[in-house]
Amino acid sequence: MLDLAIEEGRAPALEALRASGTYVRDCLSTFPSVTPVASAAIATGCGPGEHHIPSMNWYHRGEERYVEYGSSFPATRAFGVVRSLYDTVYNMNMAHLTRARRTVFEHLDDAGFRTACTTYLIYRGRTRHEPSGASVYRRIAEAVQFRHPVYGARELFYADLFDSRDTGCTSALGMPGQRDRHTGCVGAYLVEHDLFDFLLFSLPDNDTHSHKLGPDGQVTSIAEADRALERIMHVAGGAEAFLEEHAVIVMSDHSQTTVDEGVNLAQALEDFRVLVPADPAPVEAELAVCPSARSGSVYVLDESRREEVVPRVVAALTDLDGVDLLVWRENGTAAVRSAAGELRFQPGDALRDRRGGSWSVEGDEAVLALEASDGAVTSAVYPDALGRLWSALASPHAGDVLISAEPGFEFVDWGGGHHVGGGSHGSLHRDDSEGVLLMSGLAVPEREQWALPDVTPLVLQHFGVPSAG
Repeated sequence: MLDLAIEEGRAPALEALRASGTYVRDCLSTFPSVTPVASAAIATGCGPGEHHIPSMNWYHRGEERYVEYGSSFPATRAFGVVRSLYDTVYNMNMAHLTRARRTVFEHLDDAGFRTACTTYLIYRGRTRHEPSGASVYRRIAEAVQFRHPVYGARELFYADLFDSRDTGCTSALGMPGQRDRHTGCVGAYLVEHDLFDFLLFSLPDNDTHSHKLGPDGQVTSIAEADRALERIMHVAGGAEAFLEEHAVIVMSDHSQTTVDEGVNLAQALEDFRVLVPADPAPVEAELAVCPSARSGSVYVLDESRREEVVPRVVAALTDLDGVDLLVWRENGTAAVRSAAGELRFQPGDALRDRRGGSWSVEGDEAVLALEASDGAVTSAVYPDALGRLWSALASPHAGDVLISAEPGFEFVDWGGGHHVGGGSHGSLHRDDSEGVLLMSGLAVPEREQWALPDVTPLVLQHFGVPSAG
């Protein structure tokens, strides 16, 4: 879609960037390939096993409740609008994202660089920001409890809730369709007044547009994103002048595929007592079921019964239409089941993947479409399958069974929301996972396979900042 938008002359800023830099067409997302997990990987340089954000919807064992980051408005309403928004705006950064790994903002802040961020899920930095007092939406924000300060990039502009200075830009509280324009407005102000060394310039409306109209409709939304990029380039004197002064990375956090049918995971597990939102008897529940677009997870609530219940969950979901892969931990190994059979893997020294990981694999390699020869293992259908699945299972908040959907299917969220007739993402499949990466003005190393966690180290290398920790 990016290539098509450029060919049709609708993305001149991106065309200039592509012409001046390095273009990677298959930069890998995380698993699940959903925005909170991917955004955390971009901002920290590590996968879910290290950054600890497991999915869009997940079960918090310590607090014994669902966490919902906004799969849809009906899902947000099912769990409580205030609770869901509070998790997304505050807890994702301040409680759920590990403190053991610094964000790109924290790294650069600690090194004395001026950081800036427009509305982006992961914003954590070293500067304390009080809620905005100037926003026309302030009264609405206070009504839903957005009264507490956060720590973010030095210049932080988050959906009118936080703005480190008055730019004259508003975003209608981050409503879809307004977010790219808000980013362009803020970015132009920051460029004009020379207020940053590093800027994370977020353009999320392409995702919303594709969810609604399908992946084939992205040319229009890419053109809108391009206009936001053009806006900051114009302030600097045009694309050529801007690229002479700034190193630039443009990337997608995932791709999207067409959705033809929705699947209800909770209904498929009707033989179990499944925890529901606002459950009147939560102690009686056996499972928490967490649909997250084209991925999902199931949690066994009684840990003493995990070994007994996990095989039953796997058996119940094995033949369900729309389920492609089922993944779980068993005796220290990762187990994967599909219609092709079953395999197990773990870190080892038998096979090396394209990202430098080493693995031991037993079972039917057709499950993950693996091709192993001369000590190397690859998969054209599920790129970096072993590394991404292992990281997903390693998250301390991961479910006991992880699920990846077949092409064309999506798991209906707890509010009954879905994107049938549009596009979605989340699975391990390449069509959800391979995205765009454009880089200009940086020393770009050779890599056999690029992935989202490679970007923060690249940024830190550009600024001469060590990336450890």
